[in-house]
Amino acid sequence: QVQLVESGGGLVQAGGSLRLSCVASGRTFRSYHIGWFRQAPGKERESVAALKWTGGNTYYADYADSVKGRFTISRDNTKNTVYLQMNSLKPEDTAIYYCAADTRTSVVTITPNYWGQGTQVTVSS
Repeated sequence: QVQLVESGGGLVQAGGSLRLSCVASGRTFRSYHIGWFRQAPGKERESVAALKWTGGNTYYADYADSVKGRFTISRDNTKNTVYLQMNSLKPEDTAIYYCAADTRTSVVTITPNYWGQGTQVTVSS
């Protein structure tokens, strides 16, 4: 079983920044595909950013159009941690943010089989 724990959410003003963290268990963390998702009230869950393992120590990052240029996903394999740096936050970024892992070896689209508990991000205008 893989356990994921998010942290770093909070209340910020529009234009501010937050960094979310997701700590994962597992000795094969290096090969996990990790995605950040969010869900706002009345909206469907959406993918925000993803970091796919492409072999060895190489990864490929992808982002939703709504956050490109503002959010950055990264990972520190020595700490089993994935980060989401969020800059230039907007009120529409308000949501519960979840990290999720896909432990399959090869994927085209991340289909998580493990989820964290979520962390609340609120952006005021």
